[in-house]
Amino acid sequence: MPHLNVLDDTTGWSESPAQSRTAEDVLSHLESAGLVTQGVYVHVPFCVHRCHYCDFFTIAGRDEQRGAYVDRLLDEAATVVPRLPAGIETVFIGGGTPTHLPPVDLQRLLTSLSDGFAAGRHPIREWTIEANPDTVTPIVADILAGSGVTRVSLGAQSFHAGSLKALERRHDPRNVQQAMERLRAVGIDDLSIDLIFAIPGQQWPLDIWKQDLEAALALSPTHLSCYGLTYEAGTPLRRRLDVGNVDRVPEEIEASMYEYTLERLEAAGFEQYEISNWSRPGHQCLHNLGYWRNANWWPLGPSASGHVNGRRWRNVPRLGPWLGGSGLSPIDSFEQLDADGRLGEVLMLGLRMNEGVHRRQIEASVAAPKRGAARQAAITRGLDRGLLCWHDDRLTLTPRGLLLADGVMAALL
Repeated sequence: MPHLNVLDDTTGWSESPAQSRTAEDVLSHLESAGLVTQGVYVHVPFCVHRCHYCDFFTIAGRDEQRGAYVDRLLDEAATVVPRLPAGIETVFIGGGTPTHLPPVDLQRLLTSLSDGFAAGRHPIREWTIEANPDTVTPIVADILAGSGVTRVSLGAQSFHAGSLKALERRHDPRNVQQAMERLRAVGIDDLSIDLIFAIPGQQWPLDIWKQDLEAALALSPTHLSCYGLTYEAGTPLRRRLDVGNVDRVPEEIEASMYEYTLERLEAAGFEQYEISNWSRPGHQCLHNLGYWRNANWWPLGPSASGHVNGRRWRNVPRLGPWLGGSGLSPIDSFEQLDADGRLGEVLMLGLRMNEGVHRRQIEASVAAPKRGAARQAAITRGLDRGLLCWHDDRLTLTPRGLLLADGVMAALL
């Protein structure tokens, strides 16, 4: 996806309160300004079980509503897609577990979306869907390949039964290999594996993490996402941590895990392109690059979030109100950043990537009247402490800065 001008137009909006703004407001502005929307995100909330660390909008135990969900999603897409200016390049279907949809519903969802994008002259370069390894049956693999999916992200998380139990993941780790074999058999070779480290309850967490990495590498994925376990507010896992029922992996061991990941994946020929993401050359996730480069994308489905030139919003994160509507989704929250806030966001998102932030964007951010001086001071501190460095005309995090990225970015934002 192309880089966007961080000072794109922010005019054309009324001064009405944010809560009165709707998806129609955003879409009308997008049409009138002729803005390109590079991506579409589709949220499928259904899961077999809600894992206790997950803070995404997911639903378990309501499988009878999956057909109605697809009906409503296609109604929403039929309202949006014909009005989006030609230029969508990436589609990402996440969740939840999209492949938990019954095959007949998965088929009609993907086929209808594909037909809609083709009719709108959208040159889809990358179509990703998330999948639980247990759900990739031969039928599902055929549906994905036949509907135009080019990339599958498998939520392995770990190859150790004890680690999966600690995460409340219920799949058999052996099914990761089986899923990849089935996908490759139908011609889908762009395969990503998600892994989580610093899982509590492990006696030798670094050794187990090394084994997880080796198990993943042995399957020859084109992409790896490796995340330290986070204890998000409001999740059951966080509540257990707060009352002392979880033995969190010490920070120094978690740091050692991350440092080992950097070394091992580089040795295996993977290129790190974002704090938690590595790929074989030419296999970066284009859709996620759009997020980090502040591109525009449109959301479909309950709780899905969108972005158009500094306006960020989220569809209502409740299945009932969303199912009960028609056409465009009702919006739960809306934020319109001013020019200074957008500059800070460009810094925060850009520094997540190994390519960093271009000098001209840095110069614009430190010249901003509201927070420019504070950002200049933060950048100077980061350079002095060895957390930031210049590579030609781009400011990037150093290896040490990667370990302390949250603090560095908070100071710049």
